[in-house]
Amino acid sequence: MDLVAHAAQKFGDQPALITAEQQWSFAGLEGDTARIAAAFEATGLKPGDVVALVAPNSAALVLALMALMRMGAIAAPVNHRFPASHIDGVLARLHPVMTLDESNLEAFVANALVRRDTSFTAATALARPVSIIHTSASSGKPKAAMHSLSNHWHSAMGSAQNLPFGPGDCWLLSLPLYHVGGYSMLFKSLLGGGSLAIPSPDASLAESLESFPVTHLSLVPTQLYRMLRADSGPERLRSLEALLLGGSAVSTPLLREAIRERVPLYLTYGSTEMSTQVTTSPAPVTSAQGDSGVVLPYREVAISADGEILVKGECLFMGYLEESGLRTARNENGWFHTGDMGELSNDGRLTVLGRRDSMFISGGENIHPEEIEKALCSIDGIEEAMVVPAPDAEYGARPVAWIKVGNNAPGDATIIASLGSTLGRLKTPVAFHRVREWQTLPGSAKIDRGWYRKQAQSAKC
Repeated sequence: MDLVAHAAQKFGDQPALITAEQQWSFAGLEGDTARIAAAFEATGLKPGDVVALVAPNSAALVLALMALMRMGAIAAPVNHRFPASHIDGVLARLHPVMTLDESNLEAFVANALVRRDTSFTAATALARPVSIIHTSASSGKPKAAMHSLSNHWHSAMGSAQNLPFGPGDCWLLSLPLYHVGGYSMLFKSLLGGGSLAIPSPDASLAESLESFPVTHLSLVPTQLYRMLRADSGPERLRSLEALLLGGSAVSTPLLREAIRERVPLYLTYGSTEMSTQVTTSPAPVTSAQGDSGVVLPYREVAISADGEILVKGECLFMGYLEESGLRTARNENGWFHTGDMGELSNDGRLTVLGRRDSMFISGGENIHPEEIEKALCSIDGIEEAMVVPAPDAEYGARPVAWIKVGNNAPGDATIIASLGSTLGRLKTPVAFHRVREWQTLPGSAKIDRGWYRKQAQSAKC
């Protein structure tokens, strides 16, 4: 299936890709990606070859990713923010036939676009691999997840049945293309007919929303928090058709504030392995609910006997690419163990409790740090929180918290009193540490939970 050619036939002159300098229609996208695909073929690149792309979001990157998809190569977008040594390690494991960084990617695409030759051999099989996306692991080494065209196609189709994205709509590409949430946007656009807006790398989110006719937006909770406090931020968010919020737990106060500001908010839970969304709210949320919506089409969700979220379906990835080959990572019944703990209601709504590997036992009780973090963020003056276990002679382990505070920061006594009434004494942290900036994973904005856990274990907290 040539999704680009099909989109060109169906949507023609409708806008497909928008930057500050240029706009592509779906028909124009077909012509330009054909030239780039022909240029890739002219280098000797073959279907099934891996191409690593180490570059930030740009029109050139979008065009190259679509061209590789059309001619059957496997695109491996890599986080360009990783330290050089980390990138070298990723590339060594990928064994790419070709590697393009920001400068030679731009040059390759520019040279390809002046070619007259648009002849290339289109790959059409749905089962073929098209991408390698690295997981955004909260600890440890990110894994290389391989997806088929079918995985991404079914992911976009199921998403569209819940949240349509069609001609006249515009989704801001606010997530990086090396992230499954960003890469999946290519398929949402090609299948639905909505356009993608690519902001300049140095533009703020608020500036980007002013520069483009954005109707759809994907954010993480920290971005939503900041936008609600930016000048004209609430008004701009209110004008959207949909704001998809995921990536981490959402605090009750933040949800209530967004609802109060009439933001059309859809909560979502997903993973790299499931080609992005697994569950999503069926309509904009109107109450500070604790769930992440309903299971989307082409996905299945179950809860194991010990409370772990299991997933399978047409969106489930092909497997992890390792030195020994492709590892499917499914159990004997085809289920993938997410490592997340959760609950599934009778009406199919999923509530995520936290990561299995972050859970610890205190005084014989299972403690989910995410529950405590959510309670901390519900206290006025606390913006973000991180909770990890510290050794304790009596209980085995007790929670310790790092918090990032804003104006009217609460004191320890206030925090302890609030948590004691909502969570009880056992789940109330024994210490609170204020931070200005978080220790994050290399090349990522994600808080490095493992680093804070080591601080607590070594009694440096």
